[in-house]
Amino acid sequence: MWCYRGGSISTEPRINDRIRVPEVRLVGPSGEQVGIVPLAKALELAQEYDLDLVEVAASARPPVCKLMDYGKFKYESAMKAREARKNQAHTVIKEMKLRPKIDPHDYDTKKGHVVRFLKQGDKVKITIMFRGREQSRPELGYRLLQRLASDVEDLGFIESNPKQDGRNMIMVLGPHKKKTEAMAEAREAQAARKAERQGVAHTEDEAPSEDAAVEVDDTTEVASAEATEAAAEEAPAEEAPADEANAEA
Repeated sequence: MWCYRGGSISTEPRINDRIRVPEVRLVGPSGEQVGIVPLAKALELAQEYDLDLVEVAASARPPVCKLMDYGKFKYESAMKAREARKNQAHTVIKEMKLRPKIDPHDYDTKKGHVVRFLKQGDKVKITIMFRGREQSRPELGYRLLQRLASDVEDLGFIESNPKQDGRNMIMVLGPHKKKTEAMAEAREAQAARKAERQGVAHTEDEAPSEDAAVEVDDTTEVASAEATEAAAEEAPAEEAPADEANAEA
């Protein structure tokens, strides 16, 4: 009786002794076409070049194998996949809820959030919630949505026009910038801030300290005092001849 034990299916290519075919289409280390050779010959060449024989196209007939450093190949592939995930942009729909008779201060706060979402490259779903008698005046919600769209028209556009959905009225705003562009600008701004902080720290390190300034002042005072003393010692020597002349007279 056949029984499936489960387990994960390996997605890694077969290499070296794991390849179980009589012959392969061999590709050299530099991408040159060697041709169809027996598996034993391909393994012999791999050992000669100190490389791995890697099956790169198992569905081909015969399978295509390449001579390469498999460890280096896996590392480079992992780095490329990591970089791709880093630059991958996922479109996110943020939601902002408002009331038809919203306070001006609350409106400014909500609008600030919408502006931030659009700058990040995200879509924003605006929901106007009606309550009680407000349901009989949908024009209040429509005017509020139009006002909000007008206030942020530099950053986004109306992707889905306002429509009534039960007790709510919904509108979707889309950003002018793509998510990837917004992410790139955010990284550039972060790098600029980091460089600015490093520049400020470097400037502070180069600035003379207060102790050094005090030392300079002290040195100047000592030099001035020594100069005064020297002048005082030389002054009597110069005046002596005049006194002797008066005595002789």
